[in-house]
Amino acid sequence: MFFGADPLYLLLVMPALALAGWAQTRIVTAYREGSRYRASSGVTGAQAAEMVMREGGVQGVTIEPVAGQLTDHYDPSHKVLRLSSGNFQEDSLAAVGVAAHEAGHAIQDATHYPLLVVRNLMVPLAGLGSNASMMLLIGGVALQWPALMYIAIGLFSLAVLFQVVNLPVEFNASRRARTMLQQSGLISPEEDVVVGKVLNAAAMTYVAATLTGVSQLVYFLIRSGAVGRGSRDDDRTA
Repeated sequence: MFFGADPLYLLLVMPALALAGWAQTRIVTAYREGSRYRASSGVTGAQAAEMVMREGGVQGVTIEPVAGQLTDHYDPSHKVLRLSSGNFQEDSLAAVGVAAHEAGHAIQDATHYPLLVVRNLMVPLAGLGSNASMMLLIGGVALQWPALMYIAIGLFSLAVLFQVVNLPVEFNASRRARTMLQQSGLISPEEDVVVGKVLNAAAMTYVAATLTGVSQLVYFLIRSGAVGRGSRDDDRTA
C-alpha cells in the first residue's frame, strides 16, 4: 500500500495538501481584492519595480512583461525582472505590491543576501531532486529495493531543503518591498494594509508547499524503513 490509498499518507500528507489548496484560493482572492484598488501614487507595477530597485541601489536590471497571471519572477542569471502583463501595466495595489516584491529579490541579489545566494546555488540540485526522485522511488517500491528508495529520498530531500531555504528569502523580499514602497511614498499606510494582504497570502503558498514537502519526506522515510525491514526479514528467512 503506497501513496494516496495508504492511511499513513492520508494522515501525514493530506492535511498539508489541504492547506496548500486553501493557500492557493487565498492568494487568488487577495490578489483579486487588491486589483480593485488603484494606488494613490498612480504608478504601474513596472514603474513601482523600477523605483524600488533604484531606491535599493540596483543597476543593470531590465523589466519585461511576461504572459500569464501571477507569473511574476526575478531571474538573477539574466538580471531580468519579469512581470505578468497585468501587473506590468496596471496601477492597482496588487500589481504594485507584487512588482515591489520581485524588486525586493533584485535588491537581495545586488546586495548578495546570503540565503538568496544559497538558494540560487541549490536550484540545479533541487530541480534534479524534484524530477528524478519520484520515478526512482516508485521503482524502488515496485522492485522492493531499499537502496534505490534511499537514493530517491536523498534526491527528494534536496528539493525539500530548497523549499526550506526559500521561505526566509520570500519573507525578506516582501518585507523589503513594503518598507520601500512606504518610504518612497508609492503607497500610504492605509494602502499598505491591502498590499500586505496580497503578499502575506502569497507567502502562505510557500509555507504550504514547504509543509507538504516535509510531510512527504517523513512519509517516504517511514515507508522506506518498512520496506528495508521487510527485505532484511526475507533475506534471513531465505
